[in-house]
Amino acid sequence: MKTFFITAFALLLAVNVSMAAKKEKIEFKSDVNGKKVEVFVGGKFFTAYIYPEDMEKQSLYPIASASGKLITRGYPLNPRPFERTDHPHHVGLWFNFGDVNGLDFWNNSFAIKPADKPKYGTVKFKKIISENPKKGELVTASEWVDINNKVLLNEETTFNFSGIGNLRTIERTSKLTAAQQVTFTENKEGLIGLRLDRAFEEPATKPDKFLDANGNITEVPLMNNDGVNGVYRNAEGISGGNVWSKRSPWVALRAVKEGEVITIAIVDNVKNPNYPAWSHARGYGLFATNNLGGRAFDAKATPVKIVLNSGESIVIKHKIVIGGDLTDSELNKLSKEFK
Repeated sequence: MKTFFITAFALLLAVNVSMAAKKEKIEFKSDVNGKKVEVFVGGKFFTAYIYPEDMEKQSLYPIASASGKLITRGYPLNPRPFERTDHPHHVGLWFNFGDVNGLDFWNNSFAIKPADKPKYGTVKFKKIISENPKKGELVTASEWVDINNKVLLNEETTFNFSGIGNLRTIERTSKLTAAQQVTFTENKEGLIGLRLDRAFEEPATKPDKFLDANGNITEVPLMNNDGVNGVYRNAEGISGGNVWSKRSPWVALRAVKEGEVITIAIVDNVKNPNYPAWSHARGYGLFATNNLGGRAFDAKATPVKIVLNSGESIVIKHKIVIGGDLTDSELNKLSKEFK
């Protein structure tokens, strides 16, 4: 009889573990007029692929945790009180670079003066290629163009969305095909970027510009750091702002928002150029990983320069992980599985 109850308990435990580990259903809701495709995990909003005509790139925005808490900054699209108002090109989760044939795709936004626009590039949306909710897969097409709409690169992007329990993941695969000879020259401005909610910032120590309760931009001489508690760390055990410029298979950012521990990680892929990537993570809320930084991060690094002739392609892949109080061992496991 004792053996029976032990066996029954083990079976029940196995069923519960299996149910807890079950992948959530992915749904896509396309809004052509709103220029977006919303992504739902287990019936709850996760994020949206947005492609407005007045933005210089496409983005996943906003992004929510499994519990529904927004992890992305609202500004400039949907500003929230007490947010920073810097870097208007930091919107949600995006992918581009600061030096492609001398053009800056990373910093382009509505804030650039018309006279300076020829120095910048734009990622133009072309179409949604496919939606496969069973795989959690969304495939899109875009073009990297100059001020005269001359195409430098054709991009096919594959997003794979997944949710298990309180874990959410996004795998972003970018296939870039040259429409002419294209040169990527080492630059710190890249490559995959995520701009985060204030809770994930490091406490501020100097004056800056923030939105007030009415949405007005205000110079704040003395910072209110209530609820601001983000801490970076990487696979090598480096923490805080020191992760910047360091190479690592993954970098994580942990914070408590509204009483909930949330960890966000960017995982590099071993097949990417210059693996492991340099971290471009900043304490003010920019969380980025850059495979093409080179000497922009480390004067002793091997020079980085990638040249694609017309028709040649490069594929770059990253994974975004959003979960609870993720341990190093859990992140190492996720990193190892991302091969």
